This record gives sequence, structure tokens and C-alpha cells, in this order.
Amino acid sequence: MSSGRAEKPLPDIPEDDGSRDDEKGFGNVFAELESVDLSLGTTLRSVYDDQPNAHKRFMEKLEVRIRNHDREIEKMCNFHHQGFVDAITELLKVRADAEKLMGQVTDTNRRLQDTGREVTAQTEEVIRCRIQQRNMTTTVERLQLCIPVLEMYSKLKEQLESKRHYAALKTMEQLEKVFIPRVSRYRFCQIMADNLPKLREDIKDISMSDLKDFLESIRKHSDKIGETAMKQAQQHRTFNSVVQKQDSGMGYTKPVYSLNGRTPTQHNGLAAEEGVEEDQSEEEVLTAQDLVDFSPVYRCLHIYTVLGDRETFENYYRKQRKKQARLVLQPQSNMHETVEGYRRYFNQIVGFFLVEDHVLHSTQGLLTRAFTDELWNMALSKITAVLRTHSSYCSDPDLVLELKNLIVIFADTLQGYGYPVSRLFDLLFEIRDQYNETLLKKWVLVFREIFELDNYSPIPVETEEDYKSVISRFPFHDAEIEKQDFPKKLPMSQSVPQIYVQVKEFIYASLKFSESLHRSWTEIDDMLRKSTNLLLTRTLSGCLQNLIKKPHIGLTELVQIIINTTHLEQACKYLEDFITNITNVSPETVHTTRLYGLSTFKDARHAAEGEIYTKLNQKIDEFIQLADYDWGMPESDGQASGYLMDLINFLRSTFQVFTHLPGKVAQTACMSACKHLSTSLMQMLLDCELKQISMGAVQQFNLDVIQCELFASSEPVPGFQGDTLQLAFIDLRQLLDLFMVWDWSTYLADYGQPTSKYLRVNPSTALALLEKMKDTSKKNNIFSQFRKNDRDKQKLIETVVKQLRSLVNGMSQHS
Repeated sequence: MSSGRAEKPLPDIPEDDGSRDDEKGFGNVFAELESVDLSLGTTLRSVYDDQPNAHKRFMEKLEVRIRNHDREIEKMCNFHHQGFVDAITELLKVRADAEKLMGQVTDTNRRLQDTGREVTAQTEEVIRCRIQQRNMTTTVERLQLCIPVLEMYSKLKEQLESKRHYAALKTMEQLEKVFIPRVSRYRFCQIMADNLPKLREDIKDISMSDLKDFLESIRKHSDKIGETAMKQAQQHRTFNSVVQKQDSGMGYTKPVYSLNGRTPTQHNGLAAEEGVEEDQSEEEVLTAQDLVDFSPVYRCLHIYTVLGDRETFENYYRKQRKKQARLVLQPQSNMHETVEGYRRYFNQIVGFFLVEDHVLHSTQGLLTRAFTDELWNMALSKITAVLRTHSSYCSDPDLVLELKNLIVIFADTLQGYGYPVSRLFDLLFEIRDQYNETLLKKWVLVFREIFELDNYSPIPVETEEDYKSVISRFPFHDAEIEKQDFPKKLPMSQSVPQIYVQVKEFIYASLKFSESLHRSWTEIDDMLRKSTNLLLTRTLSGCLQNLIKKPHIGLTELVQIIINTTHLEQACKYLEDFITNITNVSPETVHTTRLYGLSTFKDARHAAEGEIYTKLNQKIDEFIQLADYDWGMPESDGQASGYLMDLINFLRSTFQVFTHLPGKVAQTACMSACKHLSTSLMQMLLDCELKQISMGAVQQFNLDVIQCELFASSEPVPGFQGDTLQLAFIDLRQLLDLFMVWDWSTYLADYGQPTSKYLRVNPSTALALLEKMKDTSKKNNIFSQFRKNDRDKQKLIETVVKQLRSLVNGMSQHS
């Protein structure tokens, strides 16, 4: 504020032209300095850098500039000074009023503060209550939203504890989609939401554990399920067979097995009512669902379906069932030893596939028909391989027959559930061959026992009852024997009716296997005939051949065997009639197989005949070995040798036994024996070890041959014509006559002529015998050379020897 004294204005400094230029130049600098936006450093640098003495001039101009501004400020203050003084005067006047007002205001404010403090406290209390009320309302609203969530979660826990997993999944779904989104901003809801996936996994694990327990349990129950189903099939089979026997026209059909344990059958008229009455007391058959709780499968399937993981469950279930199928199809190593082993094996398989069939029809898509067909085809291949292997170990035909019955029931049971079983019936045809083999082996023992116990003598019949007992077992008819009085004898031995009965028993046994194979009677007839042919041509024929070859079987036994085979051969037509009566297939049918018994018994008879010939020859050889000729004896004893008489007596008694043989057999045996005897005597005479033979020995030998000829002419076996049997000794007779008569001139003259008296004498044979006699003459007649007759005889022998040698040489050259 100015003191009222005005300052003296500064004098103006004259300006020249140079100063104008500086004024103009520094004006810009002052403008920049007065501007608050520009940097002073740059502006001041320009003042000092422009020209010399610029700083001085600048300071001068700055002083001038300051004085100008001071003058303007002074003018401004002088102009407003009076108004300022007036305002101060007015302000002083209102100071007192202001202080008074200030006191009033202060007092009012004090009183207002005292009053408002109580109001403020009450207001704050009201505000606090209102906040509490609002919070409580909000809490109630939020609790009303949260309580259903908590209730649902509590319900979920209860369901999980009670193992109601499917309901728990539904509750989880409601929690996730409905309840939790309403209160999702709360942390406990987030915890719940985070915990639900874990609970789902727990449910999956629990349901899978239940499924595993079910799969383990079903393995234990499969045997019982299969046993029940096969018993049901057996009952229906038995029932149908009884009905068919009672009345083949009642129209009962093949049973169809159902899952509910009832088997529908078709009845006609009154038969239906009778069947209902008979079955009223019959208990309902247990089925798979009665024995096994399938709920774990259904629960697990529903749970995995709800969780969107059905495919995983289906794959796991099928994989596990395939593994179990392989275990079920694996038999025990000793299964073939008992029928119970096979029964357990079939029960397990039936139980397994009945469970699969039930699951297939009670679930949607868990199993498919293609899967079960694939599983069954795999099982069928394994089953046929196992049965083919284990049945080959069976040596007991009864066990094989029981196995066949089990296979038929097994096939029928599974066929009732839609499984194809044709391969099983094809397998039965293979097992039928195995069964026939075991039967044949069993009947080998039967036939051997019959042959061992047979006495090979005609059957004695004391009374009419005994006779009827025999003909009831064997078709024997002989008018001459029937006319005879009792007691009497039948030509065959005890083994004949026994063998005939056993052949019929074999046919029955073979028929048992052919039943229930779903084959026509024509095929069964063919099977019976073929198996019977095997019994006759292989088993019985082999037993007969072995019997005939046994060393203890003598000629009497062989004769009886020939008689037996003759009667068995005649009985073959009755065996064919027996098969025809069983099958009702006419033997005139084109494809009917004929029995080969005729050829079998003919072959056996021929073998027995050959054995008779062989044993006769062996016996003859035994007697020949007893011969003890003195080949140097001067003259004969005048009677036949003792060994030869014994031999002839033996042949006589033997051929008397042959009276029951067919005529040709006895004649052939007799002719064979005589020829062998003749050949043996000739070989004895021409033996290489025999060097010398005297005429006395030849005469003794001639006596023995005469006895042989007498035996042949006595007709030991009837039926020979003329001297046919004597011709067996013709070679010996002509040779001995030649030496006894010493008729060499006739022999040499007629040699080669058909009418020759010594036509059967071979030059080599005559030469060999003559040389033996020539050596004897030389040895025994040393001094005979001095007698003219002896010298002539010796010359004759030498001449004959030369001629015989020439004949022998001629024969060799001609040949």
C-alpha cells in the first residue's frame, strides 16, 4: 500500500537509431523472458552470444523496462486507492456486529450439538437395526436357496450309503443342472460341484466291483444252472419217449425250452387235459434268474449308460465273459475217467451259455446275437476238439454210451435256446465209431472166454426143457434129431448158442448208441449192419483164427470148430431178420447192407480145415520120425514095421471122428494125409544121408507100402470112387515094383510112353535108388565077383545106371 507520496517519474532516455535496433532486438528477448512457457537458459544464452557489449546494453534496456512497469503499477494503485480506503472503513463498522453474531452462532451451535448428539445415537442404532434386518432377510433368502441343495446332497449321501447308485446318479444330475447353479456363488456349492465327479468315479468303481463279484459268483453257479437245464431237457426227453411209445399218433412235438422254466408242449384234445392233471403236482423248474441275481449287471449297465460310458462297460463285460468261456471250456485232465467228469464239464458250459442267453434277451445291446454266435462257434470248436480227444481215451463202451447220452442232452438243451448244434451230432458219428471199437474190444474178451470155457463136444440134451432152452437161444432145427428120444446130443458145442446170443447183445448195444441221433431208421439199419459186419469179419473171425492156431487145439477140437462154424453160418440169416425186426427196414431195400457172416465162417472153416491138414501131416511126421529101418538087412522081416501100423491105426481112429464133417472136408483130409505119407516115405527112401540100401530093406519097405495101400483101399472115409485114394501111393508102388521085379528092360523100353507100366517112375529117382543099391552090392559082395551070376548082375546095374544117366541128362537138356 502506498504512503500517499507519489514518486517522481523517471526521465525518458533519448533513443537514437542504433538504440531502436537494440530495442527491437531486445524486445523479443523480454517477451520471451516474460513468458512462463519458455526456458530462460536458452533466452539468456542468446543475449550473450549475439554481439559484444550486448550484456551491458541488455542491462540498460532491462532497467528501462523495469521503470516503465513501475510507472504503470503506480498509476494503477493511485486509481484504486480511494475505494480501498472506503472498504476498510465499512469493514471496521461491521466488526462489532460480526463478533456479536459470532457469539450467537457459537451458542446456537453448542445447543444444537447437545441436542443432535442424542438424535445421532438413536439414528445410528436405527441404522444398525435396519442393517441387521436387511442382513437377516438376505440370509433367509439365501438359506431358502441353499437348503434344497443341502437336502439333495444329504439325500445323495444316504443313497450312496444304501448302495442305491442309480438313484444317486439321478440325484447328482439334479444337483448339477437344477440346484447348484442357483447358489453357485457360494464356496460350499463349489466344493459340492468339485466333489460330484469323484462320487461318480466312486459309483463306477463300486458298480464295477459288484460286477466282478457277480462274474465270480456266476462261475460258481454255472454248474448248478447247467445241471438244472439238462435235467429239464432229460425230463422232457423221457416224457416224450414214453408218450411216443404209448401212442405214436398223439402229435407231441420237440420241447422248446424257455427262460421262465416252463416248456410249452402241444397236445391234442383229451391228451392236453390229461397232461394238465398229471402236471399239477409237478414243481416249477428253477431257471437261471432263480439261481442267480442279475441285478449287478443291470445296475452296472444303467450306471455306465447314465455316465455316458456304456461302450467301456460293454467291452469290459464281453472281454471278461470271453475269458470265462475259455476257462469253462478247459477240461480237467482226468475228465475221461468217469461220466461225472463229462457231466460237470457239460453243466458248466450249459450254465455259461444260458446266462449269456438271459443277458442277451434281458438287456438292450449289452450282448448281441453276433457276439453270442461268435462265442458259441469258438466254444463249439473247442468242445468238439476236447470230446474228440478225451473220448479216444475211453476204453469202456458203457462210459462212451453215457457220454453219448450226455452229448445228446447237452445238444438238445442248447438247441432249445437257439444255439446250432449240428456239429455235435456230426461229432457223435465219430464217437460212434469209437464206441463200436470199444464194443469190438469188449466182445473180443467175451468171445475168448466163450472159446476157453467150451468143451468142444456136442451139446447133451437130457430133457425137453433142456432142448427148448437151447433152441430158445439159437435157431436150430433138425428133423432127424427132433425125432430122436432123450437123452440126445446136438451136433454143435456150447459156444455156438453163446456166440449167437452175444452177437445179438452186440446189436442191442450198438443200437443204444444209434438212438436219439435224429437219424432215419434206414440209416440206423445201415449202421447196425455195418457194425455187426465188423464184429463178424474182424472180431469173431480173429478170435476163431487165433483159436484155430492155438497149439492145444487138437484134431477133435478142430472138427468141432468146423461143425460150429457151419451152424453159425446157417444162423446168419436169422441175424439179418433180427436187425430187420428192430429197424423195420426191408432187406430188399436198394441200400441195405448184407451181413458178411457167410464169408467169415467160411474163412474160419477153411482155416480149420487147413489146420486139420497141417496137424495130420505133423502127426504123420512124428510117426515117421519113429521109423528105424535097417537099410543093410539081407532080407525083410516078413511083416510091416511097427511105427507104420501105429500110424495107420491112428489115421483110422482119426477119420472116424470126421464122420460129422462135410464129406469133402473128410475126403480132402484123408487124401492129404495119404499124399503126405507117400511123400514122406519117398523122401525117406531118397534121403541124401542114406548112402546104401539093400534089397532086403527094399522088400521091408515094400511091405510097409502094401499096408498103406491096404489102408487106402479100406475106404477110411466114405465117398471115394474106385481106387482114387490108392493113387496117392502110385509113385512108390511103381518104383518098388521096378526094383522088386528088376524089370529094367521094360522100363527103359517103354519110357516116355503113355501106356508105360512104370509111367510115374522118374529116371532121376530110379537112378538115385539104384546107385544106393549098387554101393551096397559092392560092399556086401566082395567075393561075388568070382561068381558069374553076380558079375552079370553087377554089369547089368552098371549098364542100367548109364542108361538112366543118359535119360536124366536128356531130360535136363530138353528142359
